[in-house]
Amino acid sequence: MSVMKKIWDKARSNRKTIALPEGCERRNLLAAEKINKEKLAFVILLGDEKQIHDEAKKHNADISGIKIINPVTSNMREEYSKKFYELRKSKGVTYENALETMKDTIYYATMMVKVGDADGLVSGAIHSTGDLLRPGFQIIKTAPGISIVSSCFVMEVPDCTYGDNGVIVFADCAINPNPNAEELASIAVSTAFTAKSLLGIEPKVAMLSFSTRGSAKHELVDKVKEAAKIVKEKMPDILVDGELQLDAALVPEVGALKAKDSNVAGKANVLIFPDLQSGNIGYKLVQRLAKANTIGPISQGFALPINDLSRGCTPEEIVDVVAITAVQAIG
Repeated sequence: MSVMKKIWDKARSNRKTIALPEGCERRNLLAAEKINKEKLAFVILLGDEKQIHDEAKKHNADISGIKIINPVTSNMREEYSKKFYELRKSKGVTYENALETMKDTIYYATMMVKVGDADGLVSGAIHSTGDLLRPGFQIIKTAPGISIVSSCFVMEVPDCTYGDNGVIVFADCAINPNPNAEELASIAVSTAFTAKSLLGIEPKVAMLSFSTRGSAKHELVDKVKEAAKIVKEKMPDILVDGELQLDAALVPEVGALKAKDSNVAGKANVLIFPDLQSGNIGYKLVQRLAKANTIGPISQGFALPINDLSRGCTPEEIVDVVAITAVQAIG
């Protein structure tokens, strides 16, 4: 069974409510129709109700039965504004500022998630990553013990025995250019949680480098070693090792040779790259050369589920990201 099929099944088993702040946008409307019909989540479309219905009719999207909220006229706007004011008054935000801010569909949706009126949100088809992350940082904040928001990709490699029967989680491949040791450790912890909660696999985390167990000396290697040490100290239940070269992490024979006492080497199913350059290059190499099915980027590290879309996304990709967000909300 494919990874996304398993995620869809899990989303259906405990339907969550997911807010779509880009409710007037064509791809979101088409995605909302499918999400509703497949019973993957309860969708809330945010925006002007007449415009949403006009666009849905224009694009033959059946959104009957789907809840629509216009933040500008919502009777919850005042309450959300008060909460936002309390959160941000120390930063100079006035109540009047907060009232105006809550007209913004992304800010409104983020506050819905914060107070439990929605279980997660998905945006990014027309908004930038910054548009999504900014209210996330201001309202949701990072999860306890996590210092940084990151991303991961689930790589589903055909005819592959490495990882978890060809399923391997890569991080961080989309957000943090050059994390320090503490940040890299947080990325590892977040990704281990994603692997377990989203995919149901027991994470075996390899902190990747060009060195294995001191085979090379360099400050870049030191960063990876320190990150692995931090994970072991903070989260002793996570199986983690590093620094490991890629072959030592994935290939049993190489792992046994280079790190014979490791409970991760040769068996890793979560790969933590030392920086964004290597992570981004790595996932694209596997995607193109190994013809891997690539799921992501999946946001992680926030206290509650928020996910970004590519501005070139298809309706089908939005459906999948909503299903992922719903499963993240299940926990």
